[in-house]
Amino acid sequence: MLEEARARTSALQDRLSAEGIELAIFTDESSIAYLAGFWGYLSIEFGRPTFLLVRPDEEPAVITPLMESEMVSKMTWVANVRGWEDSGPNRWENVLRNAIGKAPDALWIEADSVPAIVRNFLDDQYSSVPLKNISRTLGEMRMIKSSAEIEVMKQAGQIAGAMMAAAHQSLEIGAPEYESALAVMAAGTRQAAGFLTAKGWEAFVSPLIHNLQIMQSGADTSMVHRRSSTKLLAKGDPVYFCFCNMAQFKQYKLGFDRMFFVQEASDEAVKIQQAAIDAQQVALRSIRAGVTAESVAQAANDSYAEAGYTSGYRTGRSIGVAYLEAPELKIGDKTVLQAGMTFAVDGGVTVDGRLGGRIGDSIVVTETGFEYLTNYPRTILYA
Repeated sequence: MLEEARARTSALQDRLSAEGIELAIFTDESSIAYLAGFWGYLSIEFGRPTFLLVRPDEEPAVITPLMESEMVSKMTWVANVRGWEDSGPNRWENVLRNAIGKAPDALWIEADSVPAIVRNFLDDQYSSVPLKNISRTLGEMRMIKSSAEIEVMKQAGQIAGAMMAAAHQSLEIGAPEYESALAVMAAGTRQAAGFLTAKGWEAFVSPLIHNLQIMQSGADTSMVHRRSSTKLLAKGDPVYFCFCNMAQFKQYKLGFDRMFFVQEASDEAVKIQQAAIDAQQVALRSIRAGVTAESVAQAANDSYAEAGYTSGYRTGRSIGVAYLEAPELKIGDKTVLQAGMTFAVDGGVTVDGRLGGRIGDSIVVTETGFEYLTNYPRTILYA
């Protein structure tokens, strides 16, 4: 993966040169992982920024907390790793200022995601230098996945499949929701560990599947993104699992959702879930290189309407090293799909705040259609 990251950075440098960009500063964890091959753990929530500085004609530089610099050096191909300290002359502001050197004509940053403490520093220290947005340039590169990226995403799909099987097997009357979440994390971690070695770069990739499990049961299935709780499952409960913040491997993140029913289901609940499944399948059948993103969403919306439902639900989103990338499968997005784009494609119906139907899979676009990255039965499922 490190040689892949090096090649991406070289391609980016060519684009910077062609566009006359002197310096691009990356602060988003997903962008740094994509280009430099590493990711940190404390991150910006602790006020501890990490930077990747890329110029068209120089080796890039990483600026990161000193306490993480040794680990970073072993995870990245970038040779110029500079550590900063919490106090004294080696604070991150000074290290960054020294790395920038003479102020360029413009500073290109990830304007939509740059941390506030970094933006405030740049506004104060470089008030006469225009701040421009580099996000689109990198985003265009990230739209099409390489064969190596797709292979990692397929492994993430196998991990997600093990997680979903564990979720399914955990469901029984009287069981608390959190027990399902624990089963998901354990199964995913064990599956991920099977793809890793303790050598080189992989030695620093943790197999641990974590985050708060998105899970709703009973009437709460009308909600989206509620977390698992101490609630006990009852006979006839629909139970919804979303792995969008869980199914990831080597920083590549998938979307994957399923709904289950504990032993039995009402006719209305089955009808709603089937409508979600049908809309997802209609959307998937419309996917191939050359169609627009919004046409896929329109196909799903037509399916909902035929079943007697409406949906403001986005049909899909591009996936990769970030949870949300471009383009999106929604009305108004006229991006033409290309082979190698990857999406989470969903079906979703909510009725009266009391019932919901949900399904989601990750796919890669091909010239003639698509290929699943995630697999689990796409039918009415019972536990």
